[in-house]
Amino acid sequence: MLRTKDGFKNGFIMQAGILAAAGIISRIIGLLYRSPLHNVIGALGWGYYGSAYNYYTIILLISSYSIPSAISKVIAQKLAVREFRNAHRIFKCALGYVLVVGGLASLFLYFGAGLFVEEAAVVVLQTFAPTIFIYGILGVLRGYFQAHKSMVQTSISQILEQIANAVVSVAAAYFLIRGVMGSLEFPADEAGLIKRATYGAIGSALGTGAGVLVALLFMASVYLLNRKVICRRVNRDPHKEQESYGSILKLITMVVTPYILSTAVYNLSSAVNNSVYLKTFLERRGLDEVVLSSRWGLFVGQAQTIANIPIAFATAMGAAMIPTVAQMIAAADLEGAKEKIGVAVKTIMILSIPCAVGLFVLAKPVTGLLFHNTEAEEELAAKLLMALSLSVVFYALSTLSNNILQGLGKLNIPIINAGIALAVQTVTGILLVGFTSLDLYGIAVVNTLYSGIMCVLNQIAIHRAMGYRQEVWKTFVVPFFAAGLMGAVAWATYEGLLMLTYSPRISVVVAIVVAAGVYFVLLLLFRGITEEELRGMPKGYLMVKAAKRLRLMR
Repeated sequence: MLRTKDGFKNGFIMQAGILAAAGIISRIIGLLYRSPLHNVIGALGWGYYGSAYNYYTIILLISSYSIPSAISKVIAQKLAVREFRNAHRIFKCALGYVLVVGGLASLFLYFGAGLFVEEAAVVVLQTFAPTIFIYGILGVLRGYFQAHKSMVQTSISQILEQIANAVVSVAAAYFLIRGVMGSLEFPADEAGLIKRATYGAIGSALGTGAGVLVALLFMASVYLLNRKVICRRVNRDPHKEQESYGSILKLITMVVTPYILSTAVYNLSSAVNNSVYLKTFLERRGLDEVVLSSRWGLFVGQAQTIANIPIAFATAMGAAMIPTVAQMIAAADLEGAKEKIGVAVKTIMILSIPCAVGLFVLAKPVTGLLFHNTEAEEELAAKLLMALSLSVVFYALSTLSNNILQGLGKLNIPIINAGIALAVQTVTGILLVGFTSLDLYGIAVVNTLYSGIMCVLNQIAIHRAMGYRQEVWKTFVVPFFAAGLMGAVAWATYEGLLMLTYSPRISVVVAIVVAAGVYFVLLLLFRGITEEELRGMPKGYLMVKAAKRLRLMR
């Protein structure tokens, strides 16, 4: 890898960019299939699916979700000192670990589903159970390749996973509803609506499992194709000391457990919000459960899904950060680690701040572009997206800072910080939902509050751990100012084109393209990014070439 004069490796941002691109493509695929799926299962179906998915996610987080990050960190430390044999033994031991833990978690979810969700969603949650077992194996394979700083395999598997998820979800929901109900028509009676929505949600859950299975088959194939090379390198390893599987299992448990707790607590926010909203309204307001589940479906299935798209880059950057920082800390390269952190934070701010502004000013046309709603549903989804827009920046930064702390070996700090933020969020959520008229907007507010608290606490912890202080002007101020002007241009472009074309879809697509170009120009004019930093990004050389042709860069 080449090192620029600013001291960071192009390959680091490049690998994160590859994973981020895959994450964004996957989420776009996810958005594209949600519209036809919403038409099939309806808002109530999304509500049941969302409720079940939240608790499935919690069990997945506790059992398997953190495996890629944890395993990549442990294996990367061995690769840093070229202990290839021990690195591969860790890989094999990790497979045994997830087979046991994943199997137990799947059984617990299947037989304990009734403890978590309402009766109509129990079967939906049980449908998710096998996916947890499959995901554990997939996670180990992804972590193994990520430890080698190769994100291509994980990236391709993510795209394949989402494609399979999209196809099977829509098809399974369609055929299940047709088979059980006799047609896709929405029944007039409440019992019929609940039954139809339940089977539609089951189809969606089957799609999630099918996607993970396809991704596993791909990753297993990649590993088998490389097995001879891997074995050859292991056999040539000159290190004599071979760690026992017992000590490796102890190491994995000690590393994975904090990762699990940190990730689980960090991601408990959505499940807690689900419980606060549904239970508080039912107990204090006496509102109809079907209506509430339908409204919750709009929140998680549309507004929150769109808001999560820009966070994909932060997630990818975090995945790239863990093995990189772990190796640098192992090699006592503290200054190198600081450089990596600085580049990573600046990069995600340059990307997430304009995304947040864009979602705020174009919330309604973006929602209309992606989903077919009634006028009332579209209005609610758009306003919820506006309320969530600021959380995009906070979640991007808190996701990255979580991974930085894990890479530094400060595994318990994210757990404590997430616990504090979750406690504040829960109390605030109960007060806002139970004692004000904010309704779902109260959930959007506490969602932003939670991620904001995490940002502050994590940044303080990183500073204390390594004396690191983030550069402010070019990281935060310039992107925010450029994004603000970009937002004004985006709104004016959309409104102007709408008057000319009377087409919200054409107008918003053109407005997004214009906004991206304007932001790029403003960022360069305000000297918010250097040529070296721009070259370090995926296809950065093309952006540098364009900037020089426009005389925006010398």
